[in-house]
Amino acid sequence: MQLQQLASFVAVAETSHFTHAAERMRLAQPSLSKQIKALETELGAPLFSRARGNVTLTPAGEALLPLARRMLADADTARREVAELAGLRRGRVRLGATPSLCAGLMAEALARYHRDYPGIDLLVEEGGSRDLVRDLARGQLDLALIILPLQSNDPSLVTEEILKENLVVACPAQTRGRKPYVRIADLRGRSLVMFRRGYDLREATLSACRQAGFEPRFAVEGGEMDAVLRFVEVGLGVAVVPSMVLDGRPGLAGIPLAPPGLRRTIALAHRKDVEPIRAAQAFRATLLSYLTEAEEEGSLPQGVELVRLPAT
Repeated sequence: MQLQQLASFVAVAETSHFTHAAERMRLAQPSLSKQIKALETELGAPLFSRARGNVTLTPAGEALLPLARRMLADADTARREVAELAGLRRGRVRLGATPSLCAGLMAEALARYHRDYPGIDLLVEEGGSRDLVRDLARGQLDLALIILPLQSNDPSLVTEEILKENLVVACPAQTRGRKPYVRIADLRGRSLVMFRRGYDLREATLSACRQAGFEPRFAVEGGEMDAVLRFVEVGLGVAVVPSMVLDGRPGLAGIPLAPPGLRRTIALAHRKDVEPIRAAQAFRATLLSYLTEAEEEGSLPQGVELVRLPAT
């Protein structure tokens, strides 16, 4: 079983098309088909069903796909580890973070990391925690900032809590009013701007409203972070958001939720079965150093608290 064969198999599985897969792999289609046939012969089972031009995975193909992705990711990690023996002068690190963290803390840490390690290429994947957990488990990311608790309780990941952050109700600044805080129950009957499905903030808001005994009313739903904040800014409704995303947005105000309120825990995560590559370890150290200094200087975003500093 060769890595090239596995890469071709994954390409066909993801495109559902031999011609498109060959283009992605920069191979002639007959060469790609020959690789797939050789892989099927070696495994003793067909991997694809080809009927009337439709290409679908067989049960054997479905079983192989996550393993093939993992093997290819591990091979890439091995290549980068060897390259890093030069002393972090070159290489690549694949990082993941939620949209609110990409726009805030992650950006500052990335700037510091790039200054210290200019030869390391940075690949940043922005997404919801569920998507990032999936990509970590597949070996497609080296390190990610995610939100706890994990929805899947995935035992293949190591997580370490680093921050806690308050959630607030975002509203247009001119409608802020004088109330020092609001209760979740106060959102009954209010028009809410809601994130797309799969966002942890969506699930947290829905759960809190239901615990308060009501179903929230949506003015609009399905947005990413920037869209949700803009929808709130123009008066479509209010939204429950992390406090840090309101920094630098004078058109918005954040009203704290009544004690005990809502908080979220931010953690660093990586695969349990593979030690993070040196470039990822260096980013972890850079991020934690930045957060520690920000806490000492009192410059952490409002509502954000450093809860633990793992040893570096």
